[in-house]
Amino acid sequence: MNTKYSDLINQTYYFPQEEFKLNKDNLHFHNIDLMKLVETYGTPLKFTYLPQISNNISKAKSWFRKSMEKNKYEAKYYYCYCTKSSHFEYIMNEAFKNNIHIETSSAFDINIVENLLDKGKINKSTYIICNGFKRDQYIDNIARLVNNGHKNTIPIIDNYEELDLLQSQIKGKFKIGIRIAAEEEPKFEFYTSRLGIGYKNIVPFYKKEIKENKKLELKMLHFFINTGINDNAYYWNELVKCIKVYVALKKECPSLDGLNIGGGFPIKNSLAFEYDYQYMIDEIINQIKIACDEAEVDVPNIFTEFGSFTVGESGGAIYQILYQKQQNDREKWNMIDSSFITTLPDTWAINKRFIMLAINRWNDTYERVLLGGMTCDSDDYYNSEQNMNAIYLPKYNKEKPLYIGFFNTGAYQETIGGYGGLHHCLIPEPKHILIDRDENGILATEVFSEQQTAEDVLKILGYNKKQ
Repeated sequence: MNTKYSDLINQTYYFPQEEFKLNKDNLHFHNIDLMKLVETYGTPLKFTYLPQISNNISKAKSWFRKSMEKNKYEAKYYYCYCTKSSHFEYIMNEAFKNNIHIETSSAFDINIVENLLDKGKINKSTYIICNGFKRDQYIDNIARLVNNGHKNTIPIIDNYEELDLLQSQIKGKFKIGIRIAAEEEPKFEFYTSRLGIGYKNIVPFYKKEIKENKKLELKMLHFFINTGINDNAYYWNELVKCIKVYVALKKECPSLDGLNIGGGFPIKNSLAFEYDYQYMIDEIINQIKIACDEAEVDVPNIFTEFGSFTVGESGGAIYQILYQKQQNDREKWNMIDSSFITTLPDTWAINKRFIMLAINRWNDTYERVLLGGMTCDSDDYYNSEQNMNAIYLPKYNKEKPLYIGFFNTGAYQETIGGYGGLHHCLIPEPKHILIDRDENGILATEVFSEQQTAEDVLKILGYNKKQ
């Protein structure tokens, strides 16, 4: 009988895959020996494989280049990184090796931009696309950036009041964009996004507030939907409406030459993941070109703001199974040496799935288990899917430690989990290491942050303050 864990994976998925392979019965990820990481650094452990960031940026640029050539699309493509996915300097340093641009979401993002400018990681030709709801500090920071000569800063107007706020702070003429308030999928509790300005209001808003204003230059129409870029009727319907607005606005506004289609490329969340990126880009570019050709207006430069797609597939987390609890005749709980709520918060908050695989013991027999975290919270567990909780792993054996890995966890988890701060039940933050390769392909690892200590936590809580 095929009862080994390796048999289960091979029967269920095509395996090995591009990033996953076995060495005897231990898992390798991008040719990284994960058990060696465990032996060197222990668990729980988070890691970032930096080269994957550049790999994904290069892939996207190539897809858009091929699509524009195929469709004879006479405009440029600009890849922007959505900083809110991960603000860490090591992420920025890797991403900006690739001649890309930035999308910001809030005031402190601008301080990061200024730091990158000072260090020469970006320059005056880098586009800074300023999204989000803007109030005093964000407005002040955007104005400072523009007033200091960064003319490729484009604040995206999210509401009618922002135009006046920006004009009161920025000296001279400056560029702006307008965000469309997309209509949401029927499953949402509301009909229209809280972000942006309604489809029908954009052209009237331009005519009334921007057209005759010599201080403003409208350069971009911004479009984004919460569910991302997916091959379904909802996405294509919203895109068509967006293109119609662009065409109508372009006829009124000669300076408009950019269409920002936002982010939302999915990343691999299962060994069965399938998504035809090139097909989706071909269709998007084709639809934009057809509509512009029919309307006899120039096609726009295309901007994207990929966040999860940029950094998601660079991240991973490794845990040890500490103990198994047989709670009834059917349910066995494998307890990890950390917490899902604190280290992978999206698994708890939005039922997000990541690729989960055993790191070692692939030649052992497997069993069905539940995975639980260390907090005393009933929600601190991991489902394999949103509608079922079947997880299969090599059988628990107290004498043979078992390690498991969660992969493609590089977007949002640190910031949502409150990196460097307090965590539920005071479960400590894991050690985090960075993995890179030199020009000869040799791996190098370094510790970015050690596991949180009791002293770290007590300091945050105020216990070491002098009385």
